[in-house]
Amino acid sequence: MKKFAIAAASVFMLAGVAACGESAADKAAEKQADAIEATGEARADQLEAQAATAPTEAQKDALNAQADQVEKNADRKADRVEQQGGNADGGMTTSNTPSTH
Repeated sequence: MKKFAIAAASVFMLAGVAACGESAADKAAEKQADAIEATGEARADQLEAQAATAPTEAQKDALNAQADQVEKNADRKADRVEQQGGNADGGMTTSNTPSTH
């Protein structure tokens, strides 16, 4: 438990240091990207719950595939938003921004 607390404190401190170099646009983009990912994950969870109660294996597979695609699409959109936010400040903080390649 003590190791976990130390690790959590370290991560928190590192996140604080990393945030020092972020612009307002970068922070806003990150919040927006987090919201996009959360929405995509929630929708994927709904689809997976439907899949769990699907009457046929084909329907279950289709719903699970749809859930996977929803999550992938949300992740891609979130990455684009973060990239654009990093570029909004003239590239000053793009070293930690994911690439959309």
